[in-house]
Amino acid sequence: MKWITREHPKVDRVACPWLIDRFIDKDAEFLYVPADRVLSEAAQRGATPYDVTGAELGHHGAECSFDAFVHTYGLGADPALAYMATVIRGADTADKDLTPESRGVEALLDGIRMLHHPDDQAQRKASAPVFDALYAYCKGKTAR
Repeated sequence: MKWITREHPKVDRVACPWLIDRFIDKDAEFLYVPADRVLSEAAQRGATPYDVTGAELGHHGAECSFDAFVHTYGLGADPALAYMATVIRGADTADKDLTPESRGVEALLDGIRMLHHPDDQAQRKASAPVFDALYAYCKGKTAR
């Protein structure tokens, strides 16, 4: 399946592909395009848009797109993913102190973004180990 979002990703636009790859669609293809072309390109390419205004898999209220994926695909039963969604929400939104980990995750991802700009696909791939480690950390934290 194809998934499409805005180019030059920040937290949510690299976190969601990780979640999709690991838990939703093992054969996913990710597309990054200018913001004003996401919905038209989605229709033209048969791709599912995310993290863009008007998308079902986007920000709703205080929640970010990662939350939308967790809810839509029924992944919240996994306590590690539920906590991870809170960490990502804090890193992606103005509520930076939502969890103790949120600011650090944002800083790590900002560094990866700077290293790989303007190659969005390289940034997405380089960010995956951060999310693998965060998920493992969240599993340990919620197992107590």
